[in-house]
Amino acid sequence: MPSAGGVRRHPVAGAPLLCDAREHGLTGDGVTNDQPALAALVDRLGDAYAADGRARVIRCPPGVYSMRDAGTVWRSGVSLVGAGPGATRFVLSNAGNRADPAPLAFYTEREHGADQDRHLADCMFADFEIDGSEVASADYNPLAKGLGLQYVVRGVFRNLYIHHTAATGLGCDFLQDCLIDGVLVAGCGRLDSGTEMGGAGIGVGIGGWGSVERFNIVNCTSVGNATNGIFLELQEASHLRPRGVRIIGCHAQGNRFGISDWGANGLIVSACTMTGNLEAGFHVSAKGTTHTAGRAGILTDCVIDGNLGDGISIGNTPGPYTIRGNRISGNGRYGYHQRNLGGSEEQVAEEIVIESNDFYGNSADAIRIDRPLRDAILVGNRIRNNGRQRAPATSGHGDSVRYGDRTVVDRRANWPNDGHRGKVLRVGDRIALVAANDDTELTLAPIRPDASSAWSGGTPPPGSRYELPAGPPVRAGIAINAAVDSATIRGNRIWDNRDPSTQDHGLWITERGSCVDCRVEDNDLAGNADRAMRIDTPPVGGRWERNHGDGGWT
Repeated sequence: MPSAGGVRRHPVAGAPLLCDAREHGLTGDGVTNDQPALAALVDRLGDAYAADGRARVIRCPPGVYSMRDAGTVWRSGVSLVGAGPGATRFVLSNAGNRADPAPLAFYTEREHGADQDRHLADCMFADFEIDGSEVASADYNPLAKGLGLQYVVRGVFRNLYIHHTAATGLGCDFLQDCLIDGVLVAGCGRLDSGTEMGGAGIGVGIGGWGSVERFNIVNCTSVGNATNGIFLELQEASHLRPRGVRIIGCHAQGNRFGISDWGANGLIVSACTMTGNLEAGFHVSAKGTTHTAGRAGILTDCVIDGNLGDGISIGNTPGPYTIRGNRISGNGRYGYHQRNLGGSEEQVAEEIVIESNDFYGNSADAIRIDRPLRDAILVGNRIRNNGRQRAPATSGHGDSVRYGDRTVVDRRANWPNDGHRGKVLRVGDRIALVAANDDTELTLAPIRPDASSAWSGGTPPPGSRYELPAGPPVRAGIAINAAVDSATIRGNRIWDNRDPSTQDHGLWITERGSCVDCRVEDNDLAGNADRAMRIDTPPVGGRWERNHGDGGWT
């Protein structure tokens, strides 16, 4: 008889608690289609779990398990465990049925009626590899994932290597009391143009469990995925924006966006590295399906370095949001950018906090405000040596110019180091983005994540004429280019100690910007290339006191 908790003392016959896959029809020989045998075993063990409440584990010894032309509908109480990535490999293919997205495992609201009552429980996926490189389709299908599960309770995803899936690698929604730990996702979203749904390394839909969804994403690595390395997305506009999600100790590199918050409430992102991503390292916006931006999140103790666009890009959110204690350096545009991202745009963001960060070596302004703010706090930041994109417009052609898939060499050039970083290079009708440069060579960013070439067309022939635009004429530590009301800017050290200096001003209020009733106090602005402050629009009200080096705004 089952116990009061629904668990029988003895498992039902014919469904052992630990199953060797080789003893239940799977071969792992890389030739036989092992998907039908896996599906049958999952059904048998799922039925047993429903009868006795005892969770089962399928152990897959080392081997190559071919999964062809269909995905396996997963069941509660069934775990899949291998011998480690590289040893246990699941190779997905749909060559016999291109209409089927063929994930390894899926269970969804639309296909299977998943919901809060009909959820998956007590499942673990651990210690194996998923290779999605053989899945193809005429049109992009967001279900062509490695794992695609919805409404999961007490789920664990650990030590997985998921790569080159057509859509998102690990794309699971509505997780409660779950853990994603030590997952490597690379080259996923292979068939995503960059504008489709999904196409990420790790993508988690949120909002299915109400105001709190308890899950952690820890120690994961996401490299070269078509859209986001790791992202959260609110799935229905009517759903509550959940609290309870943490992303800790992860690495996001070479994706379109590194880590993105598209609808959470109080997301914590801590001790992560975001580098080499094409548009932004950390991204908050309403680009998701419900056009809802994250809010009240905390980004702390992260390294956000060498991204091709902005280090941190925040738009659409009404606020608040806290950016504290991060290194934000060497990015190809702005270090922090409060910007207009289109779509459902909030008119004013409130209570944005930028505190105790280290900004240096970014190509344009360290902090750029292009959307209205109210009650913002910019306190205790170190801001130095930004505005590196100082090189003037230039062009060249002839026998000194050579092109590679990711490089341009002009032996006659004498470019300032990284003075062209972040610029768009034009060669006829081809374009490419400059990732770095020395005096004679440009290093180019891939045209899309995981691409081998930087060019929008083919590699130009030797000697072709190239053109590089000028950098921004003014480069500041803090640039205010929108209405900023009741802000506090206090205790920041803003300077440039390089030779030649590239950061023109500590603080710049543009002709489009304004400061009304702001408190700008106790900042040390001495040592910028031109002068401490450039005030194109005089402030109104507030307090402007004890700012060292301001020279009376001259």
